[in-house]
Amino acid sequence: MKRRLLGWLLCMCGLAVYAEEQMVKLDIGRGDAHLPIYVMTQPQVTATLVLLPGGDANTGKIVDGQPSSKNFLVRSRALFAAQQFNVIVVFRASDLQRLDYDYRISATHVQELAAVVRHAKQLSDAPVWLVGTSRGTVSGTAATIAWPPGTVQGLVLTSSVTSKKVGAIATQAIGKLAVPTLVVHHKQDACKICLPHEAARITEGLKSAPIKKFIMVEGGSDPVGDPCDALHWHGFIHHEKETVELISNWIQSPQN
Repeated sequence: MKRRLLGWLLCMCGLAVYAEEQMVKLDIGRGDAHLPIYVMTQPQVTATLVLLPGGDANTGKIVDGQPSSKNFLVRSRALFAAQQFNVIVVFRASDLQRLDYDYRISATHVQELAAVVRHAKQLSDAPVWLVGTSRGTVSGTAATIAWPPGTVQGLVLTSSVTSKKVGAIATQAIGKLAVPTLVVHHKQDACKICLPHEAARITEGLKSAPIKKFIMVEGGSDPVGDPCDALHWHGFIHHEKETVELISNWIQSPQN
């Protein structure tokens, strides 16, 4: 009730807000297992973004009902929502210890993500886009290839896995991707399985995509930790707002 009242007050002030914001345990038809998702909805929605984090896609500690993961997409969820999108952040199913590469291209994982898309369409009839980062690009690519046409309306790949791993983007049947597809990578990404020059070639394989674009991002500051971690260039550190804005602008008006 307090959250809804705050939303109403902010609306009266002309600010973008969310009507609802909560963790949801999504039934995935696998015994007692559930898929944790964080859902942000709002009244003036232009599209629903299904955000697919990298790594093991763990929520991190839940603080005040919110995930604390530092993954680029998780920590940027409010920035996406501020662009008039419904946002659904997808985490690791409760019966899994890891969310590794081979599982991300499995039929079981694709079915889990299909349940998320069905949930998104129950919330709104707005178009649904998948947005993956790092290992999440493996999931997003595999699911979009596997699903019937029209299941989702677009795909965004950020900090793509380009080589040396099962499900690396170029190893999948990306010529079958028939939706607008945006590839975004940081110029200084030093993760050895997510090389910028290899990411730049992904669009060459998108033979069926009606619209496709590659954007090399520059900017940010103070990377820390492993080059493949979320607080390095790989995670667009201190350049989140600008990166989210360019992704959002392209989703709202895709062009080559």
